[in-house]
Amino acid sequence: MLTDMSTSRPAASARSAAHTRRTHDDAPDTASRFVRLNSLEPGPERDALRDEIVTAWLPMAHRIAGRFRDRGEAVEDLRQVAALGLVKAVDRFDPERGAFESYAVPTITGEIKRHFRDRMWALRVPRRVQELRNKVRLARRDLTQSPGSPEPSVADLAAHTGLTEDEVAAGVEALESFSTLSLDAELPAGDDGYSLADTLGGPDASFDTVVDRESAKEGLRHLPERERAILYMRFFEDMTQSRIADRLGISQMHVSRLISRSCERVRAEAMGRQVDDQA
Repeated sequence: MLTDMSTSRPAASARSAAHTRRTHDDAPDTASRFVRLNSLEPGPERDALRDEIVTAWLPMAHRIAGRFRDRGEAVEDLRQVAALGLVKAVDRFDPERGAFESYAVPTITGEIKRHFRDRMWALRVPRRVQELRNKVRLARRDLTQSPGSPEPSVADLAAHTGLTEDEVAAGVEALESFSTLSLDAELPAGDDGYSLADTLGGPDASFDTVVDRESAKEGLRHLPERERAILYMRFFEDMTQSRIADRLGISQMHVSRLISRSCERVRAEAMGRQVDDQA
């Protein structure tokens, strides 16, 4: 009987030690400080204790931030975001609901993920597309872990993730759209290369000409035949006012007045205004 009791005590002690063992070395025992924190009224003493708890758990926050390295964000920036999540976790934690680490880890992780979702995209992308991107990224990593593994196809990614091929295609496109490309970025083309801006078109003045002609067309139809003829000779045949006057047998001054009056009438009709006729 004594032997059984003596052998059972080490086993119980081992189970107890396993139960109380912390998951990580950066998980300090702050249970009593949290209880005291919740009992204090707002003030310098509470602020000092809060800072003490945050400092104690900061290594854990930095460890979580390290999981997100190599994703386009500086580690120091990720640590700042993780520290912000830690502060939120400390402020919201209720000691009666369990261990702080169980509450803090998802809170900090969620803060970092929100940072990537809301701040890292050059363009605002719907949350659903961001989630598809993450699933595709993880699936691509899983399927290419073995050396020499071929690049997975859309069908392979769909089978691995349980997504449709259209959803995988959207995720793949989002993978390539996380950041924008500068218009000055040089693209490979021959020996010299060219920038992305070189592939973009510029303003075409001909479009303005088309708009102007269509706007003036109706006004030109309403002009007397002689005035239409004068405008045609002046602007399409590039004749001088003196030559037009000689052809029509009128003075150059009269040609000038007719051109001015005709242009004003056409312009006014295009703009929706009325112009009084002048002899």
